Amino acid sequence: MSNSLRPYLAAVRATLTAAMSLENFSSQTVERHNKPEVEASTSREVLLNPLIISRSANERVLIETSINSVRMSIKIKQADEIEQILCHKFTRFMMVRAESFVILRRKPISGYDISFLITNFHTESMLKHKLVDFIIQFMEDVDKEISEMKLSLNARARIVAESYLTAFGS
Repeated sequence: MSNSLRPYLAAVRATLTAAMSLENFSSQTVERHNKPEVEASTSREVLLNPLIISRSANERVLIETSINSVRMSIKIKQADEIEQILCHKFTRFMMVRAESFVILRRKPISGYDISFLITNFHTESMLKHKLVDFIIQFMEDVDKEISEMKLSLNARARIVAESYLTAFGS
């Protein structure tokens, strides 16, 4: 992990760890229902203020907390059009398989690339610090993965261009 990324991820880790103090909370409007309040937004008194942790204008995290759920949305750094396309394809690939990741949402919040939803049921059945570790590891790896895909794409494009030019250059 680069030194410039370390304080950003440390801030996300600390905020997410504090936000994971979730408890079971039944709906105040519908009897015997327990929906994630951060998604349903039926009671304003159980919602906390959303928090944005930003590394740059193109890279930020939105953490929305309620009494029984946390929604975390990530805007992944995209420097150029190739990275935008690769990021879209990569996040789309992940979101199609959202049920395998349990806490991953199928659709991100508007303005963000990918979103996670953690409810009190997740924190009861899984270790909180492991959930935080998974998200931080995901944030580290997604940048690395997109950079590797971009390098691979550029290398393949160079090989294609060389073979094209040698075929028609003779």
